[in-house]
Amino acid sequence: MSLIKNLRITNGVFWVEIEDADLRILCGCPADSVKHLKKRGYIEEVQKGAISCETGPNAVLLSDVLIQNGMFANLTEFPVLQMLYLQGMIIPNHPSNTGLKPLLIGSEESVNSQMEYIFRGNYGLISKEEIMASGISEEMAEEMMQIKLFFAFGKISTPQNLLDRRIVYDEPMELRNGVFIRRLRMNVYEISYKDEKTTVNLNLAPHEKYEAPFQLGYQFIKREYFAVVHAGEGDGWDIHRPCMSSVIIFQGKIYLIDAGPNILTTLNYLGISVNEIEGLFHTHVHDDHFAGLTTLIRTDRKLKYHATPLVRHSVTKKLCALMSIKENNFSNFFEICDMPFDEWTNVDGLHVMPVYSPHPVETNCFIFKAEWANDDKTYIHLADTTSFEVLDRMAGQGKNPAAKPAISVAKCEKIKQLYLQKAHLKKIDVGGGMIHGNASDFKEDTSHKIVLAHTNKPLTMQQREIGSSAAFGMVDVLIPANHFYNYTLEAAFNYLCFYFPNAPLYDIHYLLNHPIQNFNVGSILFKKDNVSDCVYLLLTGAVEYTDSAQGRQHTFYAGSLIGFYAGYLGKNALETYWAASNLQVLRLPADAYNEFVLRNNLYAELKKLEDYILFLQETWLFGEVVSFPILTKIARLMQRIWFEPTISLYTKQTNDLHLIVEGKVEIWHGTQLVETLEKGDFFGGEFELFGDYVNFEIRMLKHTNFYTISTAELGEIPIVFWKLLETYEKRYKKAGKTEPSPFRKPVLV
Repeated sequence: MSLIKNLRITNGVFWVEIEDADLRILCGCPADSVKHLKKRGYIEEVQKGAISCETGPNAVLLSDVLIQNGMFANLTEFPVLQMLYLQGMIIPNHPSNTGLKPLLIGSEESVNSQMEYIFRGNYGLISKEEIMASGISEEMAEEMMQIKLFFAFGKISTPQNLLDRRIVYDEPMELRNGVFIRRLRMNVYEISYKDEKTTVNLNLAPHEKYEAPFQLGYQFIKREYFAVVHAGEGDGWDIHRPCMSSVIIFQGKIYLIDAGPNILTTLNYLGISVNEIEGLFHTHVHDDHFAGLTTLIRTDRKLKYHATPLVRHSVTKKLCALMSIKENNFSNFFEICDMPFDEWTNVDGLHVMPVYSPHPVETNCFIFKAEWANDDKTYIHLADTTSFEVLDRMAGQGKNPAAKPAISVAKCEKIKQLYLQKAHLKKIDVGGGMIHGNASDFKEDTSHKIVLAHTNKPLTMQQREIGSSAAFGMVDVLIPANHFYNYTLEAAFNYLCFYFPNAPLYDIHYLLNHPIQNFNVGSILFKKDNVSDCVYLLLTGAVEYTDSAQGRQHTFYAGSLIGFYAGYLGKNALETYWAASNLQVLRLPADAYNEFVLRNNLYAELKKLEDYILFLQETWLFGEVVSFPILTKIARLMQRIWFEPTISLYTKQTNDLHLIVEGKVEIWHGTQLVETLEKGDFFGGEFELFGDYVNFEIRMLKHTNFYTISTAELGEIPIVFWKLLETYEKRYKKAGKTEPSPFRKPVLV
């Protein structure tokens, strides 16, 4: 019988177990890894004496690279929380609390950044001074620290007290009890015990993605005046449903409440394109509400980030710890929209009030109000809340009261009343336990409708008497859209005005009068090499194109003009386009579109844009995630320049990005060759984006021409900013620099 068990769980995730050594390693840890383990039966509920707890891993092997194929590879918070709390490794007097700590395994950079990210995920802000830095008064900050200590069993433990670590190099390193590990090559490890060995390869294949643990139904969501779409009712352990979240639709605009793991998958099932998202309302930093930020920062525009400064400070520290970047970079990924506690903030006509909720990390719940005649409509989103029993204990009352109350009785009652405010629609956390709410606390709540969420268990008979469940994609319409007004058509109008700014309004309306057509997921819009008889303006959802011969795949999001060159040139489709979700398009017949182009003398402009966009789509910098409207905007800014061979220039001399169209260049630092660049590669713009930087010499090896783009414009595109940062940091290291990169923050060790 083999001493080492090595099983594939899902893409990029493996389970290695050495029972004799009491070592169970989760190898690879993308979002929702815990749920995949539960689905496969590697996490089970067991009884230890009188205590019910779970089994599971006690070690995690990290990926050497933070991102694979556009997805974050290391999100260890929930596996570690499962070990600490559900297995009981940190709970006082628990039979599983034997002194053994969760073990993180990997490169020094990966392990250290994960330790600080988990630390921030467990505690949020860790001192009264950090809380006060967000604008909270000293008196309130002291109370918040007492609440935090109540949940933390009286003390803030350092990462070293929570976790063990093993830094792996090329030589064998002992993990525990005679089990050794060594790195064979990037992301490939050999694990050995006694005379047995096994190999784990954490690399994803090209175009392979980390998988979501759930399968959901595809939806068509109408853009209403004020509506709530139920996008998740589960918790971080629910294997069938996304984590608790909602989508707010107001005057046709779309906002997220929280961003849990696999957020793009969830949006895709809803038929909502990521670039339709106007902004995010964020409650707190736990991964089941936070992990989706790692996806949203890799999009092509900054989303509006709505939260109190208290929550934003907590989120910034955790996200930047995860990415090992300085905290001032948070504003390069989101448009910060701070909101005060207990006051109404006008968000483009929607009134929003954040309220404080006691939790192990800084948390604000949200009250939404839309004005309507004499009956304003309200939605209250309560994630995460504390049960009244725990609140009473916190205030020194009830069963097993805290010896030192963390809050006053008056504050305890105020929080209860905030939770119990009447609303037309209310979604509440009923996860139970020490840090979540109970449905029974809302027995007397007079809200018109209560939805029970944040649980991985079926609702009990008693809970069903208090509130209802919500199926994925269910919509509660609080104020319907006028029957004669269509927000999707309004979006189409705005897209057409963007693409054709010089066309007369009557010609825009000419295009707009063509039919809106629905496609179900999986439908083919165009087949490769077939003549296109129309052009599609994508209004909702996502379309993928594939070219298996070239190994190319790309996703188009709302606002994209699909087939716009084929439409006016009578070309065959260059690739196959198919619906990646349920979607809506404005269908423009090729003849009508061609007449529009000729009538407005747009051929030359569109041909130029075509050349530029096709080039951008072939590059690594712009070919992933950047949407068609953004590519069009960039194409309009591009200028072409030429350099003769033997010409040199220095990166401090230019604030523009240079994309190589033809030719070959070398990057030098003194006598050190750093990199050789060819078609599609880039240089320049470092100082504009990042400030202090190495002054590289660029040597032209042959006649070379470039497209230049203003770097200031690119700094507003999060995915491009991130790729530029990654690339310039690699060059910084290749230049022989041993001091810390100017972009990275030192991580907690």
